[in-house]
Amino acid sequence: MGQKINPLGFRLGTTQIHHSIWFAQPRNYSENLQEDQKIRDFIKNYIQKNLKISSNAEGIARIEIEKGIDLTTIRIFMGFPKLLLENKPRAIKELQMNLKKEFHYVNRKLNIAIIRIRNPYRNPNILAEFIAEQLKNRVSSRKAMKKAIELADTKGIRIQISGRIGGKEIARVVWIREGRVPLQTIRAKIDYCSYPVRTIFGVLGIKIWIFIDKEEE
Repeated sequence: MGQKINPLGFRLGTTQIHHSIWFAQPRNYSENLQEDQKIRDFIKNYIQKNLKISSNAEGIARIEIEKGIDLTTIRIFMGFPKLLLENKPRAIKELQMNLKKEFHYVNRKLNIAIIRIRNPYRNPNILAEFIAEQLKNRVSSRKAMKKAIELADTKGIRIQISGRIGGKEIARVVWIREGRVPLQTIRAKIDYCSYPVRTIFGVLGIKIWIFIDKEEE
């Protein structure tokens, strides 16, 4: 049986929560939705620009946006926040000022908080960034996936890479699984991400499913 639904959306209200929390009239809904995406893209570009390291990985697990009447709260969940804060001690204030200018927040307060996640490589977005970096460095896809599984160290994980792997003429799909990944069980806490990576042979797609926990029946 094929899985044709996003595992996160499938579990909303059970084990997953919304990453954007606000209320808007139907006529303003699309505008707010686009603004959220622009905010996330702006933050990712800013962090990538200010991390003075060779890797292009931002180390961002997720960005939560909560909008009130006159207050917007942005929570950035990062695996390695020290990389940002050590390079620029005033990074959060500078990011806050740039966001206000970019989105014209004149009469609206803006709070930004950076939260460190305990196990970075158990987050599929950070793990996908690691695999992407390995593939850009011409590491074998099988070797990169096995190393990622070692770093994740979780109950169950499935990694899939698709595209012109290793520069082959015909696109193919390779995948590896360790442990249990019960995708059809709604109460099973599955974290998921889809991540594109540009290589010299073209664009590859990385998909990761991580089985974190299962609630008691």
